[in-house]
Amino acid sequence: MSIYTRSGDEGITALVGDRRSKDDLRVDAYGTVDEANSFVGDALSLLEEWPVDLADMVEMLNDVQQELFDVGSDLATVGEVRPYKVTGEMVDRLEPLIDHYMNQALPVKKFIVPGGSRPASKLHICRTVTRRAERRVVALAKVEPINPQCLRYLNRLSDLFFAMARAANARCGRSDREYVRSRNVFRHAMGSNRQNDNGHNEAKDSQNQDQ
Repeated sequence: MSIYTRSGDEGITALVGDRRSKDDLRVDAYGTVDEANSFVGDALSLLEEWPVDLADMVEMLNDVQQELFDVGSDLATVGEVRPYKVTGEMVDRLEPLIDHYMNQALPVKKFIVPGGSRPASKLHICRTVTRRAERRVVALAKVEPINPQCLRYLNRLSDLFFAMARAANARCGRSDREYVRSRNVFRHAMGSNRQNDNGHNEAKDSQNQDQ
């Protein structure tokens, strides 16, 4: 079976329920989700072979890849021609995981520079590309109806990648590098000794947000 069909040679692609230009906002949105999923796959291939035990993160990333396909599927669907796949329950499932990984991180009071161990660096890339996908979906949602759970999922997923990156550094014996010209931006050191009632929202006060 050939993978090329020539049907897109004029810059038009098929969606569920429509055909659009390849530079259409909807195509850009689900294409950026696909890009994020590819970076997750890259991170997964590294974490699977890393000598430190990251098996729980590997399992999580496998689940995330499936769910990002769900996000892409919903974004590639124009109108209510079929039931959406991304649900509020999928979003809610991520929140305790964010708290779980943040509680493993070493304390910091300043913004941190992405990097450290190779697993953490890969997860930070996943975080930033997911943020970009989220921005594309925000732009799309301003002009067309979408499944709102897709936007919530991407928002929470970038928080999860941030928390996993910090936990990966802690497990690998690497400290997060603080941004040296940052003021103290956290009232309580963010990490294992932070106040639990702040939960994942404290992670969003870091660089894991769009200024």
